[in-house]
Amino acid sequence: MKIKFLADPGHGWAKVKRSLLIELGIEKEISAFSYQLGEWVYLEEDCDLSLFLKTINEKGVKVEFSDHFAKTQSKVRSYQSFRSNTAQQVKP
Repeated sequence: MKIKFLADPGHGWAKVKRSLLIELGIEKEISAFSYQLGEWVYLEEDCDLSLFLKTINEKGVKVEFSDHFAKTQSKVRSYQSFRSNTAQQVKP
């Protein structure tokens, strides 16, 4: 599986679909240090990306990164902080 890794001089994020996080069962564990835009989640490189890689590797999936580095602040920082769509759902 190829994943885009975006970074600026201060931090980095891996771009993955929210549906994949739900499928892996880790969407509720992703922190607000990650970002979101539409169907995409930008996993922060420290804790959230590590959790993702650990989980997907346990499924036998190999990940290849496509690196994209910005010389200035990444536009990812302007996206909304991550919030799970399923974390606060209450069944009637």
